[in-house]
Amino acid sequence: MSEFWLISAPGDKENLQALERMNTVTSKSNLSYNTKFTIPDFKVGTLDSLVGLSDELGKVDIFAESLIKRMAQSVVEVMEDAKGKVQENLLANGADLTSFVTHFEWDMAKYPAKQPLVSIADTLAKQLAQIETDLKSRTAAYNALKTNLENLEKKSTGNLFTRTLSDIVSKEDFVLDSEYLITLLVIVPKPSYIQWQKTYESLSDMVVPRSTKLIAEDNECGLFTVTLFRKVIDDFKTKAKENKFTVREFYYDEKEIKREREEMTRLLSDKKQQYGPLLRWLKVNFSEAFIAWIHVKALRVFVESVLRYGLPVNFQAVLLQPHKKSSTKRLREVLNSVFRHLDEVAAASILDASVEIPGLQLSNQDYFPYVYFHIDLGLLD
Repeated sequence: MSEFWLISAPGDKENLQALERMNTVTSKSNLSYNTKFTIPDFKVGTLDSLVGLSDELGKVDIFAESLIKRMAQSVVEVMEDAKGKVQENLLANGADLTSFVTHFEWDMAKYPAKQPLVSIADTLAKQLAQIETDLKSRTAAYNALKTNLENLEKKSTGNLFTRTLSDIVSKEDFVLDSEYLITLLVIVPKPSYIQWQKTYESLSDMVVPRSTKLIAEDNECGLFTVTLFRKVIDDFKTKAKENKFTVREFYYDEKEIKREREEMTRLLSDKKQQYGPLLRWLKVNFSEAFIAWIHVKALRVFVESVLRYGLPVNFQAVLLQPHKKSSTKRLREVLNSVFRHLDEVAAASILDASVEIPGLQLSNQDYFPYVYFHIDLGLLD
């Protein structure tokens, strides 16, 4: 499974024995894989400051998780035709995410443990905010380019009634620069080809004989040229419509056609040039954001453990990886049973949902006798 439970319990003899019991039961029942989660000794400060920091870290945690999910989705969108290789770009310090979490070590160089907790939290929050700012600007530029390219490509698809004709027609298909003559493009249903050939010269006066030519087809229709005198255009269009032939409005402009083709070439070139740098940026900064997120989780465990278990600081953090989704309920029951002594009233309400305690509103969704945080690595689910 791609989820972890990060818990902590007091570090005294009784609770270390409880942790051992938890490890024994979860191992024998094949409920989870458990490892110690090492957290440095931080400067605690005042309990009041920890209460405020607890709220702030909760917000940073939510923001960080949202950010890395958006970055993972951006990698998917950028890679397009190589989605099978997405996971290769979602790494943390060069390791897969599960390995990084299970072998987590606090980065003392980047986030010195001797600094006040508020300073460390502020550094993490600012780092994540800067990554989000850069993500927005970089992906916005790339997506705008991608949208423009897709819009141009859409013009080259579809049927003869809607698609661009600039990549179909050529200068030789038209009578150009004539004061009297003009070449029209007419869409003819395939079953009506013979009818068109027999009747187009008589749809109006002044149609040039043998001037029609089939220049393109789609599944249902063909695109024909026909040359006539300018002064009978309206009459020809009316008669053509009566016979279920459609005159496609089109003016051959060599400069415009050239501009459109150059625009497509430029957009393709720009997209190719931006692809590599953007993917590298996403790869590097996804790693940075993910690493910061797990550090936020570690800080939260420390702060909540001190607030829950008191001073002096003495607790043990453990990382649990449930083996199966179906076993999470049983795993939760084991943890609540093993650690119920930490909060007998709350544990009783969790283990027996039928017990109602006046003035106490608890559910196994939001309170546990032990410190608990969830880490979900299903970033692309």
